[in-house]
Amino acid sequence: MTRQPLVQAFLAASDVSLRAARVGRVAETVIERWDASVGRPGGEPARLPVCDWVGVALAGVQGPRAGLAVAFAGIEGQLAWARRGSADPSDAAFWNGHANAVILGPGGLETRDDLWVGVTVMAPGVRYADHHHAPEEVYLSLTPGEWWNAAMDWTDPGPNGFIYNPPGIAHAMRSGAGPFLALWYLPL
Repeated sequence: MTRQPLVQAFLAASDVSLRAARVGRVAETVIERWDASVGRPGGEPARLPVCDWVGVALAGVQGPRAGLAVAFAGIEGQLAWARRGSADPSDAAFWNGHANAVILGPGGLETRDDLWVGVTVMAPGVRYADHHHAPEEVYLSLTPGEWWNAAMDWTDPGPNGFIYNPPGIAHAMRSGAGPFLALWYLPL
């Protein structure tokens, strides 16, 4: 199978950004896996109203991650955006203010079972629900935002930093006055 050129461009830009952030072993693992094989074609595109913030967020990306933002913009319209499965409609701020999409992994542009690469967008002033999962995870921020996990206080890694969540740790994120856009990478 051949990988879509726009997905390949996004992965090449991710490779550069992950290595520049000096993420380490997690980056090496996900890069090695996406380089080793191409997943099966994924599902149909879907959008939620909060996705209108994606363009606003991407317009503000400057510096070393600008190339990653441009590459992401090339695939964004193909993604199947959805709310977190545990989201409750009675929490209107979270229900209406967030969306996730898988790029590589279950339901993504490439269906795979060896890694997840995805993205989260949040409207201004939204706190993402506390959650945890077995795989370790690295986030690359494209906009300002803060992360928390059970081993650290709320922190903004800045435009060149990253957040690492060890396996199984409770964690969350929140936007500030502007939209939040971050990519996540999980080896399974």
